[in-house]
Amino acid sequence: MAFDYKKEYKEFYLPKNKPSIVEIPRMNYIAVTGKGNPNDENSEYKNSIRLLYAIAFTIKMSYKSNNKIDGYFEYVVPPLEGFWWQDGRKGSLDYNNKEEMNFISIIRLPDFVTKKDFEWAIHEATNKKKQDFSQVQFLSYEEGICVQCMHIGSYDEEATTLKLMHAYMIENGYELDITDNRFHHEIYLSDPRKCDVNKLRTVLRHPIKEKR
Repeated sequence: MAFDYKKEYKEFYLPKNKPSIVEIPRMNYIAVTGKGNPNDENSEYKNSIRLLYAIAFTIKMSYKSNNKIDGYFEYVVPPLEGFWWQDGRKGSLDYNNKEEMNFISIIRLPDFVTKKDFEWAIHEATNKKKQDFSQVQFLSYEEGICVQCMHIGSYDEEATTLKLMHAYMIENGYELDITDNRFHHEIYLSDPRKCDVNKLRTVLRHPIKEKR
């Protein structure tokens, strides 16, 4: 059976719909950075998703190529994730001003994938698909201590869940620590094209630090 990161690391991908504190170790990701309203049909965000999955599946299917990755095992491609921020704004996002949203779209890489393997995948996908993948980067990132919660429903209604998360954070002696290097983080467990908006499942995560 293929290794499923969601099932093996439930503390990271399947939290309850009540806030909790979690420490996220360093992980490697496929990443694309952009800006603009993610809902626009031809947005940078939607293009980033196409780029990410092309590389993710090139790596996943590498065992069928001439490039054999050391330590490879069969796995389910981890869920799409995103870091989000707006220039000059710390804390919550302004969902009424989506044109000013910045993002880093990411998909987790298995630990056996090295930067050299990643570069092979970029080259392989470029040659096969005749497409420019120069925007796609190898990102190594340690998120650290965060508060997180499962949000059920529309993305535009995330503020309700974030309010619960922030209250829990304060009750437990922490404060928000969103900076230029620590972001509002979302993990998408539902496909909005196939799921009722009221049933969308999204992991919300905010970086925190001990209150002094």
